[in-house]
Amino acid sequence: MAVFDVYSRQGCHLCEVLVEQLLELVNRRAEVRVHDIDSRDDWRRTYDVRVPVVEFDGELLCEFKLDSDAVSRALARLADGE
Repeated sequence: MAVFDVYSRQGCHLCEVLVEQLLELVNRRAEVRVHDIDSRDDWRRTYDVRVPVVEFDGELLCEFKLDSDAVSRALARLADGE
């Protein structure tokens, strides 16, 4: 199953909102994995003040707020079998 990776931080309101919106948009067509950037030093260094960040198949889709169009394009690629 395809995976959307969300890099977030506990207590981050923007992160919570984005995850809710992403889960609704994805609607079980892909897995959504939420990663707490404070659990790993490399994630904290990479994403620190940029959270939330959404990646799909190693590609950055959005930062700070959900880019519904980018997520929809990624889902369309899934549907096309790419």
